Amino acid sequence: MIDKGKKNVLGVGIDAVDYEAVVSRIVDAAERRVPLAVSATAVHGLMEAVTDPVHRHRLNSLELVVPDGQPVRWALNILHGTELVDRVYGPNLMLETCRAAAEHDLGVYLFGGTDDLLAELQRNLVTKFPTLRIVRARASRFRTLDEAEKQELVDDINASGASILCVGLGCPRQEVWAYEFKDEVRMPVLAVGAAFNFHAGLLDQAPSKLGDWGLEWAYRFFKEPKRLWRRYMILNPYYLALLARQKLGFGTARFDLSNTIEPVDEVLYG
Repeated sequence: MIDKGKKNVLGVGIDAVDYEAVVSRIVDAAERRVPLAVSATAVHGLMEAVTDPVHRHRLNSLELVVPDGQPVRWALNILHGTELVDRVYGPNLMLETCRAAAEHDLGVYLFGGTDDLLAELQRNLVTKFPTLRIVRARASRFRTLDEAEKQELVDDINASGASILCVGLGCPRQEVWAYEFKDEVRMPVLAVGAAFNFHAGLLDQAPSKLGDWGLEWAYRFFKEPKRLWRRYMILNPYYLALLARQKLGFGTARFDLSNTIEPVDEVLYG
């Protein structure tokens, strides 16, 4: 088990951990009924925080921000000598969490996506883990919620009998959601990116070798160039340039973990 704590990557605290450490903390929080917000963050999610001090505050307020992408793992190793040998890939983390939930008889609540997606997701998860208890699956409204709707959602989650909540709203909405509600729901909250779509069979995952080489982005860009061109053609080179600056010690004030702005009057999507 590896847990070397939070390390500063471009002003965002990224946890130098492995799957075993993350799942252990999730199970512990689930059994003790205490909040624990977990985000699996790749370069896109990290750069959303780098370019927005308000979102940086959110991400730095989550208990666990794990290196979803290989380039984030490489940054931890290059900047801090963490010697991590693997990333903590969001879709795999979701599966490992479901495996542990089944072993410990911890109910799981799925929130996000459409009803059709959730039906396929539940079917596939229970096929993979026959003793897994999915106590509720609730689709997103795909819009902002008013105060009454927010409270109804919190009440539904807390009354469901779930011990672990998986949220699939896409980046950065799911991190906003985790930040806003992590203290309202008495259980771990996992923001797991595209895991819902992958495990429901609605989106192809990149071949494992591409993921190992840090080229998953190229596969996704090939699949959806019009939607993803800005993310990969602009943000990726910018990420590398900023990493070089941090490594060389230029502009250190910019990468201060406290250089954030606390959100005011959040508008919650759900």
